[in-house]
Amino acid sequence: MKLQLPNESINTKTVLLFILIAYLFALSMRYIWVMDIQGISSFYWNHALMINTNDGYFFAEGARDILSGAHQPNDLSPINEPISLLTAWLSKIIPVSFETLILYMPAFIGSLIVIPLILMGRTLGQTTLGFVAALLASIANSYYNRTMTGYYDTDMLTIVLPLFALYFMLLAITHQRNRFLIPITVTFALYQWWYPQSYSVNTALLVTMLSYTMLFDRTNHHFYKIALFIIIGILSLPIWIKITVALAIFSFFHFRPALDQKWFWALFSVIFIIYFATGGIDPIWGQLKAYLIRDTVSDNANLHFYNVAQTVREAGNIPFTVFAERISGHTITFLLACIGYVLAVIAYRPLLITLPLVGLGFIAMSAGLRFTIYAVAPMAIGFAYLLLLITQSIEKKWLRSIVVMVFTSVALYPNYLHIKEYMTPTVFTTKEISGLDQLGKISNGEDYVISWWDYGYPIRYYSDVKTLVDGGKHSGDVNYPASYILTQPQQNAAIMARLSVEYTEKGFETNKSNEIISSMLKDYKADSIDDLMVNIQLNPQSLPKPTRDVYLYLPLRMMEIFPTVTLFSYLDLKNPANKPEQPFFYMTQSIQDTGKTVELGNNISIIKEKSILKIGNQEVPIKGFYQVGYDQKMKLQINEQHFASEGMNVIFMSSYGRFLIVDDFYLNSAYIQMFVFDHYDPKLFEPVLSDPMSKVYKLKV
Repeated sequence: MKLQLPNESINTKTVLLFILIAYLFALSMRYIWVMDIQGISSFYWNHALMINTNDGYFFAEGARDILSGAHQPNDLSPINEPISLLTAWLSKIIPVSFETLILYMPAFIGSLIVIPLILMGRTLGQTTLGFVAALLASIANSYYNRTMTGYYDTDMLTIVLPLFALYFMLLAITHQRNRFLIPITVTFALYQWWYPQSYSVNTALLVTMLSYTMLFDRTNHHFYKIALFIIIGILSLPIWIKITVALAIFSFFHFRPALDQKWFWALFSVIFIIYFATGGIDPIWGQLKAYLIRDTVSDNANLHFYNVAQTVREAGNIPFTVFAERISGHTITFLLACIGYVLAVIAYRPLLITLPLVGLGFIAMSAGLRFTIYAVAPMAIGFAYLLLLITQSIEKKWLRSIVVMVFTSVALYPNYLHIKEYMTPTVFTTKEISGLDQLGKISNGEDYVISWWDYGYPIRYYSDVKTLVDGGKHSGDVNYPASYILTQPQQNAAIMARLSVEYTEKGFETNKSNEIISSMLKDYKADSIDDLMVNIQLNPQSLPKPTRDVYLYLPLRMMEIFPTVTLFSYLDLKNPANKPEQPFFYMTQSIQDTGKTVELGNNISIIKEKSILKIGNQEVPIKGFYQVGYDQKMKLQINEQHFASEGMNVIFMSSYGRFLIVDDFYLNSAYIQMFVFDHYDPKLFEPVLSDPMSKVYKLKV
């Protein structure tokens, strides 16, 4: 079988029609979520559907502050982030509300992936191949999940831009004309500006281009030019400098062709030296270390903190079937795509430049599912090629077209089913946002709201306040105080809340905002956090003077991750090998009353007659039983019974239809006491907002 397909003769109008059809297809698939979810009133705010990714609120905060022209010092607002700048600019020219704009931007921009894929196919003389690949890649599980309507994040261009870079590289390799060099630098520079983490991908593309040249055409001067303009694009310099340098060198090549050969290697050497002088491969090692070497602890000033990477699902190992489905929608489609990709690379050697995306996508097996998105486009090309290769023997063009359409539809169908089932909710509900909106009205921009890092960005966006931790600032050393505040009794929680806020602000001045625990221990001459608490309780006047108000934000949804929250402070900071036995916490809504027992799932049950818990084969006394619920006037009612001096505590949250089984550690934690029971120490806190979904307390010390 001849591996190279017969070249297609397709005019520009047809190519544009293919692009339009593929783009509208990708866009329409992203509207399914809107149609299925638009009837849920709790997902709306300001008459618009809310976004469905936490990180989106980070960039939305930056765009909001750009438009308002003001923000607070050290509030970490991303006013210089490309996506925030783009959003603010679009907000000025597109006549829709800000909420509507950030909702639909991912769908409209993410669907642009079809353009470079179709153009890459056309460059190879296979526009149909590019069209089929565009359809599949645009809705592949992994790519759809991160560019769906409402997924307002940098991912909307994180794959589109490198594909455009690959398209221009393919043009330059195929046609070997200088005019394609400037677009290479521009797309690489734009990609690195948009997504700084792309430095590794860009460098890999550079290495691939150089390897391709050395292996297949080492005497081809033009291929070295391509590598040179890639290097310029990825230099760690401002984008305007890179484009200026590229234009200057291009002009030199264009207007002084006789000097091209004479001075080229001198220019190449200078640019290569600048590449290493401005970073080289150091940033790449940092990224590899973060994803591939995931220690359970991170060190800071001889203190050992719990590493957040251990709790992030996107950074964990994934099964092969999940890996395959994320890339191609179905395991069979993925395997066919792999075969097709190998054959396509053999038939069209320039496609070797896509190998870095394949490699990065495939390391997802060990580095986490987020990387699968990179392999989507190359595998889509592989599947499209194999399909066209198999059907090329069908002589009748109309029949061949029908067969291609049928098998393309079969490959698309699992991805469509995924889209129909992937009804991800908005980050918060209307009721929760209403509480944050009220909090924003009673606080000011210099105040701090303490909660877990998952909720940091939405809190900052809707309440316009500062937070200790968020989706980008959540290393172990800053997560420790947040975890400690939520899981410790109220006295310790209040002390740590005041200390952590004041030391965080102080840290901005000394560039030690991520070393607040070590700074506390040093200043108070304490050997441990326990010593620190004892010292301050004996001498309350030693607490820093308040410079701003501090609030605790306690949402119901935190209960689902509360054991994970605990991990970050329930440890020995000086001796990580000394791992204390984790406290007991179990929550369930799987409840079955059999008369004699209450079955709670996971082999846990309450034996009513004996007032004991059966956990597996172990029988544990019920120390206390608490029934907590809201009456018709939405006032919290608590009924409690005590059965033993030791054992587990059972909390039945009747209004939520869930049981909690907790030991004394969790029962006495600030979160359980203040959220579940509305119990608070009036000397330390005062309630400012309270509803069944979230509660907010103001610190009084």
